[in-house]
Amino acid sequence: MLGSGLTLPALGRAEEPAGRALRLVVGYPPGGSTDLVARLLAERLGRAWGQPVVVENRPGAAGILGADLVAKAPPDGSVLLVGASAELAVARAVMRTIPYRPEDFAPLAWLTEQPFLVLVNADLPVRSLGELVALARARPGGLDYASHGTGAANHLLTEWLRVETGLTLTHVPYRGGGPAMTDLVAGQVPLLLDVIPSALPQLQAGRIRALALCRAGRSAVLPAVPTTAEAGFPFLAGSTWATLVAPARLPEAMQVRIGATVQAAMREGLAEAFRERGLEPVGAEAGAARAFIAAEQARWLWIAGRAGVQPT
Repeated sequence: MLGSGLTLPALGRAEEPAGRALRLVVGYPPGGSTDLVARLLAERLGRAWGQPVVVENRPGAAGILGADLVAKAPPDGSVLLVGASAELAVARAVMRTIPYRPEDFAPLAWLTEQPFLVLVNADLPVRSLGELVALARARPGGLDYASHGTGAANHLLTEWLRVETGLTLTHVPYRGGGPAMTDLVAGQVPLLLDVIPSALPQLQAGRIRALALCRAGRSAVLPAVPTTAEAGFPFLAGSTWATLVAPARLPEAMQVRIGATVQAAMREGLAEAFRERGLEPVGAEAGAARAFIAAEQARWLWIAGRAGVQPT
């Protein structure tokens, strides 16, 4: 049983729907990439288990409120977290205290990865990352850049670019990705690092331009966009990601069964559904997810230190 009245069926066997819904908590408002991952996953899990699986948005504190809810939830499988890099890795690098520890979660699957793009307003007279750096050096006062907020991953990455290149870049923090993208499109800020799902509609409309992808390999969704390594800036690599995690004390047999359902869903169309929406499917199982999250926690701590962003 997954809590009172909630049954997780054996894989491949029809069961009667259980009495109450399993909750997938997302620490962000509806409409973002993590919320999209959760909704696509919820549909497939509900179909596999023959019972309601609902997405519960608990926005606040860059995903921390939602993560804290799941960390402290009963370990009966009724509440899981679709967690992102912000609350599971970046927060440990930029906040002095957070209300949970890495060991409060049991990773079940690494679902998607969304590498950052270096984006500029379409009217900015640059076509490459090298040209952007040259323009920032030539302009008195350098360039402003937007972020999703102080301490967000794109803030850390852009500060890292500033430190490594010696550019003058002025941080303009926003309260989330939507307002930052709106002002990039309007030309209020010329530069923003953001992920493909957020940027794709504006790229397709020609309102913004992608100069580079912040990882080693190109994207199948935007194959013409070079990588930062190809552009001559190999250090500039980073992504957001989504994982499925449970409260740490969830029984191991239940962890295995949930993870197996996710892997089956990835093989049976979920990965393609992610890909169609600009989300890069990973589908790694629990052991790989655990190792990846630990590596990301260490990496973002290093990046914050290198970028000179102090925890608050």
